[in-house]
Amino acid sequence: MTTPHGDGPWTRFGAVLYEPFLRRGERLGMRDHRAELVGRARGRVVEIGAGTGLNVPHYPPAAEEVILTEPVPAMFRRVRRRAAGHAPMRVVQAGADALPVADGSVDTVVSTLVLCTVAEVEPVLAEIARVLRPGGRLLFCEHVRAGDPKLARRQTRYAGPWAVFAQGCRCDRDTLDLVTERFDIEWVTDNQWRGMPSVVRPLVLGAATTRPAG
Repeated sequence: MTTPHGDGPWTRFGAVLYEPFLRRGERLGMRDHRAELVGRARGRVVEIGAGTGLNVPHYPPAAEEVILTEPVPAMFRRVRRRAAGHAPMRVVQAGADALPVADGSVDTVVSTLVLCTVAEVEPVLAEIARVLRPGGRLLFCEHVRAGDPKLARRQTRYAGPWAVFAQGCRCDRDTLDLVTERFDIEWVTDNQWRGMPSVVRPLVLGAATTRPAG
């Protein structure tokens, strides 16, 4: 997850509580979702918003180089500790809208529970498209706006309070539509983030590929 880039008490507190808050959801299925998705990473990989590094143990040998990016200092320190000793991983403090890699140099970008939290999705998707090689893949696991109208209305109602509580996370964002506007969807599955509040329970896992220039 990526949050505002400061290192104040609130962001440090959020980093401390992040894994305890997610623990039940991880146990009830999110850990398996991570393993399924991250296990598909290949070649040179960039993960955006790596948070505390919950994806670290799931990278396969086919991920020949893994660059974990995280903008928030308190989160960055935690993912750096978790990734220590996991070759060929390196951790870089950087936002998802300014990745420290060259154009067309990445085979796979991984995003798990990140696009809900960035201030604007489009600049991040543009940056992902920039760094991916032709035919490169974006692997994503994101909570999304519900298809059920009643739950969607509840997401809208609680979007503001939830964003304050979850340090910028938007529970009402139609993330899959935003990804589809820029990338070709290779596959996508609907899931549930079990063990979490209903406003963030609708979940999608998928892969998208870059479109040919022009």
